[in-house]
Amino acid sequence: MKILELKIMRGPNYWSIKHPKIIVLKLDLEDLQDVETNQLTNFSQKIQKLFPGMYKHRSQKGTQGGFLRLVEEGTTLSKVVQHIALELQTIAGMDSGYGRRYATSQPGVDTVIFSYQEERAGMYAAEAAVRITEALARGQKVSIIQDVAKLHQIREDEYFGPTTEAIVREAVNRNIPYIQNRQTSHIHLGYGIYQKRIQAALSSNTSFFAVENAGDKNLTKRILEEAGIPVPKGRTVFNHRELEDAIDELDYPIVTKPLDSNQGKGASINIQTWKEATRGFAEAQRYSQAVMVEQFIQGEDYRLLVINGKFIAAARRTPAMVTGDGSSTIRQLINKVNKDPRRGVGHEKELTHIKVDRITRGILREKDMTLQTVLPKGEILYLKKTANLSTGGTATDVTDIVDPYNVLMAERIAGIIGLDICGIDVMTNDIAIPLPDTRGAVIEVNAAPGLRMHIAPTEGLRRNVTEPIIDMLFPYGSPSRIPIVAITGTNGKTTTSRLISHILNFKGYKVGFTTTDGIYIQGKKIIKGDTTGSFSSEFVLTDPTVNYAVLEVARGGMLRSGLAFRQCDIGIVTNVSEDHLGLGDINTVEEMARVKAVVPKTVCPEGYAILNADDDLVFDMASGLNCKVAFFSLQEHNPRITEHISKGGLAAVYEEGFVSIFKNTYKIRVDRVADIPVTFGGKAKFNIYNVLAATLAAYVSHLELNEIKTALRTFIPSAETMPGRMNLFKLPKVEVLIDYAHNIASMLAIGDFIRNIEAPTKIGIIAGVGDRRDQDMIEVGKIAAEIFDEIIIRQDKDLRGRKGSEINDLLKQGIFAVKPNLEPIEIKQESSALAYAIEYAPQNAFITLFSENIQEAVKLVENFRIIQHRELNADK
Repeated sequence: MKILELKIMRGPNYWSIKHPKIIVLKLDLEDLQDVETNQLTNFSQKIQKLFPGMYKHRSQKGTQGGFLRLVEEGTTLSKVVQHIALELQTIAGMDSGYGRRYATSQPGVDTVIFSYQEERAGMYAAEAAVRITEALARGQKVSIIQDVAKLHQIREDEYFGPTTEAIVREAVNRNIPYIQNRQTSHIHLGYGIYQKRIQAALSSNTSFFAVENAGDKNLTKRILEEAGIPVPKGRTVFNHRELEDAIDELDYPIVTKPLDSNQGKGASINIQTWKEATRGFAEAQRYSQAVMVEQFIQGEDYRLLVINGKFIAAARRTPAMVTGDGSSTIRQLINKVNKDPRRGVGHEKELTHIKVDRITRGILREKDMTLQTVLPKGEILYLKKTANLSTGGTATDVTDIVDPYNVLMAERIAGIIGLDICGIDVMTNDIAIPLPDTRGAVIEVNAAPGLRMHIAPTEGLRRNVTEPIIDMLFPYGSPSRIPIVAITGTNGKTTTSRLISHILNFKGYKVGFTTTDGIYIQGKKIIKGDTTGSFSSEFVLTDPTVNYAVLEVARGGMLRSGLAFRQCDIGIVTNVSEDHLGLGDINTVEEMARVKAVVPKTVCPEGYAILNADDDLVFDMASGLNCKVAFFSLQEHNPRITEHISKGGLAAVYEEGFVSIFKNTYKIRVDRVADIPVTFGGKAKFNIYNVLAATLAAYVSHLELNEIKTALRTFIPSAETMPGRMNLFKLPKVEVLIDYAHNIASMLAIGDFIRNIEAPTKIGIIAGVGDRRDQDMIEVGKIAAEIFDEIIIRQDKDLRGRKGSEINDLLKQGIFAVKPNLEPIEIKQESSALAYAIEYAPQNAFITLFSENIQEAVKLVENFRIIQHRELNADK
C-alpha cells in the first residue's frame, strides 16, 4: 500500500461542506487491491483487540458495532485505513468521527477522507493507519503504543490550549468566524475591520501597560500595597547573599519564584530551611535572574477571575496529591489517581496526569520518602509545590461563596493594574471571609489567566467564563463579519471580481480582493501572483483595513485546501466548461461543476447565489441551496428566467441592448450595454455575462441604480484595471489584443469578439498547456485556425511534464484539421513571437497574443507603440 497524495482541507471543499477539516488521502492498494477483509483470517478480531474503542464506529450500518460487522462481511482495506485513522486520533484525545472512502478512475487506487482536529495529527494518523492496516493484512504483529504517544505529543505541540479553545468555541456559538494564524499563536476572531485577536486569555483589547505591570511581580506588589490590598512582604534578590538577607528580614517560611514567569513555573512554597531556600532559588533562576522572595502565607490557594471589570468566577486550587491507604506505595497511589477517566495527557481532558518529575522526587527526598514508600492510611502527600492544573492539580468552584469584600477587592485589582481579563491568586483560610480578617494575601496578578479551572472544575459548577469575554470583545449588536463576495467558474472570474471591486470602491467601501494576478487592498496590489487559494482569502479577511471582501476562488485552491471561509454573503458561478480536466482526479465536466458548486453551497441563508442560467451545469446548482438565488442570462426569454421571475425571483438579463434587472413583474433597466466600456460596445459578449453578474451582486448589496450605472461606465478596461483581460492596444501600424485566455471556452469567447473586428489580416499567437489532455490541445489548434489567417506557436516557460515538440505537434494537428494549407510559424519565446508579429505584420493587421507573461507583453507593445509613432513622425 502506498500513499500517492495527501491533502489537508481547512474549509468547505469538494468532499465535504459540513466537515471542512478533513484529510484527503489518495491511496494505492497495490497488490492488496482485490483483498477484502473477510478473506483475511481473524481480521475483525485483530482490529477489535487492537482498537477496542472501534466498537462505537457505526459506519454504514448506523449502529454501534456497525463497522466491525462490515469488516466481518467484507470491505476494502482502504475503508479500514479510514477507521483506523479516526480511532488513532480519538485515542490520543482528538475525537474524530467523520470519514468516507471513494474509488477513483484508476484501478486499485482509492480516495480516503477523514476528519481531524490538528493538522499534523491528521497527517500522522493517515500514514500510521496505512502502515497498520497493511501489517494487519499481511499477518504481522502490530503495536500502536508508539503511534498513540506520538499523536499525544503532536496534540500537545499543536493544540492551542483549553483557554483558547473555549473562547473560540463561544465565538463560533455566536456565529463569529475565526482564523488561526499558523505562524503564531494568535487567533483572529471576526473579519476585516471588525476583527479582534486573542492569544490564550490575552486580547487585542488588553493594555500593554497593564501586561507590563502584571509581568513585574515586584512592581505589582508595590502598586497593590499602595492601594490598600493585602500582599505578602518580600524582596527581589539576585544572589545567595541577597537571599540570606531577605530570609533574615522575612524569616521562614518563605516562597521563592521567578520575577517574570507564569503557570507556577519555577515557584517553590513553604520553604523552611536554608537548603530548601537555595534549591528554590536555583529553580526560580531557571526562568529569571531576578527572584522574588516572599513570606509564605498560610492557607489555601484561590483564583479569582475578573473580566471587563466584573468578578466572574472563583476556584480553590489544590496541588497534585495522593491519600495513603496503609497498603499501597506512593507510585501505586499515583497510578490509581491517574486512572481517573477525567485525567489525560497535557490538556487532553479536564484533569492532567500526575507526572513523577524532578520536583516530585525532590519533595520525596525532603520527606525521606521514595516512590516505594507505603503512605499511612489517611495521610495526604502533596506531590507538587504549586496548585497548577497543568501539573496534575485539581480545582473546586467556589464562586457563590466569595465574600463581597473579596469580590470588590478583585474588581479593584483588575482596575488598578488595568487588565481587561485578570486572574488574581489569593492565599487565605476561607474565601468566604474578608481577606484582612483571615490574614490572607494577594499573591499574584495574571494578565493571561487560564480558564480551565472555571470551565471544567474537578468539583462544583462549571462556569461559562468565555461568554463575558466574547461579550466584551463583541458587544451584542456589534458586527464581527465583513461582507464576502466569492466568485468562481471556468472563465470570467477575474473580470467579474475586478468589476465588483470597482463598483464597491465607487460606493466608498474599503475593498480587499483576490485575483489570478495578485491580492489588492483598497486598489493597491500587495502581493503579486496567482492568489486564488485559501491563503490569499485569509490574507484579505485578516486585513484590519478592509470592510468588504471580493474573493476569486479557483478550482485549484478548492481542491488543494478548501475555502478559507465557512460562509459568504454572495456566491457567483460564471460558467463551467472543459478545462483542467484530468487533474486532481476531476475527469469530467460534471465533476468540475461539483467543485465549483462548493461556493454557492456556502452562501448564508440570507445571502444570494448568483448563477448563470444559460449554463446547464451552473443552473442546476440552484437545486437544494439553503440561500436565495438570482440568475443572469443573455436571453430575455430564457424559460428558466421566466419561471424564476414568475415565482418572485430576481434576475439580470441582457435585453434589447440593455442590462436590466427583472424583479417580480418589473423590468428595471440599468444601462445600455454599448455604453459600458468593458463590453467593447457590446462586441465582447462574454463580458456582458460578467457585467450581469456584477450588477446583480451590487443590487443585492443595496447599491442604488445610479451608483451601479456610474460605476459600470467608469470601469475602463486597460492593462491596469484588467491585466490580461481584453487588453487592446492601437498602434500606428497594427492593433494588438493581449489576453490570458488559455482554455477552449475562453478562446471561443475571444474568437467571437475577433470575428466582429474589421482587419485585413488576423494573426494569432497561441500556446498549448502541457498538463491538459491531448484532445484539449488539438481543439485549441482547431479554434485558432477558425479565427486567424496566420498563426504563430509559442511555448510556456513551464511545459508541465511535456516536451515542447509534443505540444506543438498536437496544436498543429488541430490547425491542419481546419486549414491544411496554413503553415504556422514556431517561435519558442513569447516576447520574440510578439515582436516578430508586430514587426512583420501587414498594415492594419489585428494581432492577438494569448499570453503567459502579461506584464512583459504589455511593456513590449508599449515600446513598439513609441517606436512606430517615432517612425510615423519621421516619415512626415
